[in-house]
Amino acid sequence: MIYVTEPWSLSKRVKVNDYSKDPSDVFDALKLNLVRDFQTGIYDYNTMLSLFVRTQDFSPVEMSFTSAEWCGNVYARVGFEADSLQEALYSYFEDETASRSLSRPADGVPEDALFVLLRGLKGEFLAPGVRHTIPLLSGMLESRLRHRPLEWTMAEIFRAEEPVSVRVPAGTWSKSVYFEVKLQNGRTGRFWIEPDGDRRVLKWTWGEPGKSEASENGELTGSMRTAYWKENGPGNERRLRHLGLRPAVP
Repeated sequence: MIYVTEPWSLSKRVKVNDYSKDPSDVFDALKLNLVRDFQTGIYDYNTMLSLFVRTQDFSPVEMSFTSAEWCGNVYARVGFEADSLQEALYSYFEDETASRSLSRPADGVPEDALFVLLRGLKGEFLAPGVRHTIPLLSGMLESRLRHRPLEWTMAEIFRAEEPVSVRVPAGTWSKSVYFEVKLQNGRTGRFWIEPDGDRRVLKWTWGEPGKSEASENGELTGSMRTAYWKENGPGNERRLRHLGLRPAVP
């Protein structure tokens, strides 16, 4: 997970190089690049989700998703308008490439935005012990793996009343904030959030009873604050060890 803030153009829907040229067209966006690489038998998937939200209120602005695997490439993009979503999908697979518009419920939340919202960076998403039901837009990875279009479904989000202990490779937290997300189809997500400080995502899981397709789990192995885009020179690959990752180059 790579979180970074950057200036975003309303009209061009891209990161701008010089925001001083037209300040009225630019706002601060928080970007999450979530990289998932995994094996499926003999071949592997290399995927990345890019989520952009306004830093002012964390409302979603844009999502894009790429998947490269031995069968082919897929690129998808979702733009968030006031009352609709504009989706474009470009796929290697027959009959998948298309553009369409979806309605946008006033209180709807993209599943992928939970990696930002549940951290509570601008106040608690839910108070302890509270349950809340909202429209949830299916996750882009889950949609890809199932070869299904994005769709809204109702989801109940619950925050545990008491802190929960969790142990991950990066350490042990005795008082993590625990959320559970239950969808109408039985699919369930669980999130453990650091209670203070950077409020990092310590662990998460997604799964559906009796099915392994599109199930996943992740644990925090390490983290750092750094201007990573400046650390692309020879030798900087050793910095990956701070993240609990093994450099491809020793």
